Amino acid sequence: MATSADHGRAAQPAQAEPQTPVRSAAYVSAAPAERVVARLRSHARALFWPSIVLIAVAGAVGYLSGSVTQVWQTALLFGGAALVTLLLFLLPMVFWLGKRYVITTRRIILRHGFFVRVRQELLHSRGYDIAVAQNWLQSAFRCGDVRISSGREPTIVLRDVPRPDLVLSALNDLMEHTRNPAPAGTRDESVLADQADSWQTTVWGSR
Repeated sequence: MATSADHGRAAQPAQAEPQTPVRSAAYVSAAPAERVVARLRSHARALFWPSIVLIAVAGAVGYLSGSVTQVWQTALLFGGAALVTLLLFLLPMVFWLGKRYVITTRRIILRHGFFVRVRQELLHSRGYDIAVAQNWLQSAFRCGDVRISSGREPTIVLRDVPRPDLVLSALNDLMEHTRNPAPAGTRDESVLADQADSWQTTVWGSR
């Protein structure tokens, strides 16, 4: 026969065994997302002479087209103009458009080539030395060559980039930020984000 003490013990609910709390993915520390800081190409002055050639060809065709009378002469004129335009204007423009540099918060990416695409990468965390070289013509156009040497690989050269001093300063900041990462949401990340937004101009923006 069950006693009152037995009824009291039976009335108490069974206590669940303590379980180890499962950590949510929100609490898992993750590396900050990679952001594009700048997209660069060589200064557009590289297209100066090709543009002069295009203007000269257009002027020559317009001037000579009225003086030729034979069909073969007309075909020769326009065929020669098309060939000169292809070799001295379109090809230099294609090569200029196919070469670009992308700077992110983690790496430097170099892409060049049109038919055969070549890609190089250099991580900020590996560390490198940076130098800027300018001749008098580059100084006049506010562009220059940014030379990046990691000591273990051949020197990487960002040729004729606009505002090379700003590129050098940005790379130094990114390299320092990568070596000494700050917690998410700190001032360093906000500064890099502001730089990424402010550099999307006609010089720094993607094309």
